[in-house]
Amino acid sequence: MPNGYVWYELMTTDQDAAEKFYADVVGWKLTDSGMPGLRYTLFSAGENVVGGIMAMPEMKPYWFGYVGVDSADAYAEKVKAAGGSVHKGPADIPGVGRFAIVADPQGAVFSLFEPGPGNQPPPAPYMAPGSVGWNELHTTDLEAGFAFYAELFGWEKDEAIDMGPGGPYQLVRMGGGHPTGAMHKSDQLPQPAWVYYFSVPGIDAAKAKVEAGGGTIVVDLMEVPGGMWVLNATDPQGTLFALVGPRG
Repeated sequence: MPNGYVWYELMTTDQDAAEKFYADVVGWKLTDSGMPGLRYTLFSAGENVVGGIMAMPEMKPYWFGYVGVDSADAYAEKVKAAGGSVHKGPADIPGVGRFAIVADPQGAVFSLFEPGPGNQPPPAPYMAPGSVGWNELHTTDLEAGFAFYAELFGWEKDEAIDMGPGGPYQLVRMGGGHPTGAMHKSDQLPQPAWVYYFSVPGIDAAKAKVEAGGGTIVVDLMEVPGGMWVLNATDPQGTLFALVGPRG
């Protein structure tokens, strides 16, 4: 396994509303997974399946990113040994694989995924509309936070960009070539978290759809290197997410 992100999942309090919102904002094609006894909706960027949506009304809505590993059990133990915590699992997803929901020592939550035979979907082309164009760690301790993932997955530091008073923005090289960065958490985030950026063909149009669909802009349009623009928002259920794309 490449020890990079392989799957993304929204657990939400209102599945119908969430599916409608993201299909409109990001342009995802939605299909039922066909899992027996569970409504689990797959979302796709073109022909590439990116992740899934399911109802979990008893918990706070949250976007999870799944890091591919060769053993969910072994890596859950490594998370604990490195000072992190295991919130759920490891447990089987029948016919799919094995997973665990974990957190780093600063409290940022993510998931481990051990795919079953033939159940590792190919990644969507970089920045293809509807794909995840960027993964970003917001942490209270940048050095310790990075060291945890470096020890666990072998991730490496790339360039560090000076953000002025906000501190450095650390680019990260991870397995599978997934574009990733890490930075100090701002006061706008209540706790350390991973934030996932969904690629859109026009950031202005997507922003308008967020607001029209009942979402809230948390960090407004900001230009980033490469001619792209980003924004952070919450969906109508209060789930934090981000968008990346050109103006338009």
